[in-house]
Amino acid sequence: MLLPFYQDQLIEAGCDEAGRGCLAGPVFAAAVILPKNFEHPLLNDSKQIKEKDRYRLRKEIENQAIAWAVGVVTHQEIDQINILNASFLAMHKAVEKLKVKPEFLIIDGNRFKDYPNINHQCIVKGDGKYYAIAAASILAKTYRDDFMEQIDQEYPAYQWKKNKGYPTILHRNTVLEIGFSPYHRKTFKVTKPQLKLQF
Repeated sequence: MLLPFYQDQLIEAGCDEAGRGCLAGPVFAAAVILPKNFEHPLLNDSKQIKEKDRYRLRKEIENQAIAWAVGVVTHQEIDQINILNASFLAMHKAVEKLKVKPEFLIIDGNRFKDYPNINHQCIVKGDGKYYAIAAASILAKTYRDDFMEQIDQEYPAYQWKKNKGYPTILHRNTVLEIGFSPYHRKTFKVTKPQLKLQF
């Protein structure tokens, strides 16, 4: 059972990102402020939910949230500032776009770069513990998946429609055979023969 909030004194936003471990495409993040009484039997960490349910949840979250926003950091920026900093930046961009200013942030994971004038709490596996983080994980994941399906039409060889940019064996083999596309993160190297992802 997910919890409605970490603390109930301040306006709280949940934040999460999607695409950190991918070989290609941007990293997306979302920030969500939910009503105090929000609950949903299906809502959980986006990785635990079927694709059709994620899209159904996205509509419900967007309709019921007090505020929500999505931030994006491109693959070029990821190569410049590294994926960890890019994840923090995407979350900052999402928080910045919220129509209601949060007073406290709950962040999925164990690290975060302070957002100016807003305190935060990092929560490991927070997307499976708090509704607002789970909601942010759904938005970040579905908006990123939409983007990867769109660019799959330009470069179908990498099968992004299926793998969404994650380093599946087929995706890695394709990179080794034909090289990177313009959407690949050049600082993420794929090596032979183990096909391990190196950062």
